[in-house]
Amino acid sequence: MNEKLLNLPPVAEMMRDSGLEPKKQFGQNFLFDLNLTRKIARNVPNIDGATIIEIGPGPGGLTRALLECGAAKVIAIEKDYTTEPILSHIKDASNGRLDVVYGDAMKIKTEELKIKKYSICSNLPYNVGTELLIGWLHLMAKSKGPLSLTLMFQREVAERIVAKVGDKQYGRLSILVNLVGNAKILFNVPNTAFFPAPKVQSAVVQITPKNLKIALENIERLTAKLFGQRRKMLRGIIPGIDWAQFDLHGTERAEELSPEKFVEIAREIVV
Repeated sequence: MNEKLLNLPPVAEMMRDSGLEPKKQFGQNFLFDLNLTRKIARNVPNIDGATIIEIGPGPGGLTRALLECGAAKVIAIEKDYTTEPILSHIKDASNGRLDVVYGDAMKIKTEELKIKKYSICSNLPYNVGTELLIGWLHLMAKSKGPLSLTLMFQREVAERIVAKVGDKQYGRLSILVNLVGNAKILFNVPNTAFFPAPKVQSAVVQITPKNLKIALENIERLTAKLFGQRRKMLRGIIPGIDWAQFDLHGTERAEELSPEKFVEIAREIVV
């Protein structure tokens, strides 16, 4: 165990000393509880010796936990430059295992980081979490993505990620995730664990790739179109289609179709 990391002041104290405050425009809700961040880090598959990408480290609570739990390298991507005083202290204590990249995670491609095998672990900013996830799913669909995703989401989003046909939460996100990975909710996190406390509950989700190459682009467009009018029948959204070729009547709604059925339809219908 790295003694320098263990001897760092508590996250709240480092924030106070640096004058760092959570910023609403970045969707920041910081985790102070090191027991919780260590629990998240320990759940990353094969973390010992792994390379981890973390989005939005903030004051570095999860960053420290990932390093403590044995990650060989943590690449933290942070949009908020005011976190630099804290993250630089953690970097100095990491014995060269922490790299901090300042920039917008929405614009930084993992290929630019020049790493081949990596996992992603993050307390994602609520305002961009779903969009980031979809980008990673596209990489997984090409067998170029992360070895695993261990991510904090709003509980409502987490339930949509793991939902199956027939579940109330089933939708386009459920389908895209199901086609490229195996997803599960690891545990719930109360809003009181964050500063500031959000109005919603959260959950940690883990997704591991199925390692099956799949053309996800048209499937994503198809799910967006059909679930965009989810109460309408298929024939009312896309008229002029012989739905019988898919063993359907056209009177079905998007929420009744399995992920595999979306693949079948996307092969024949380009939207």
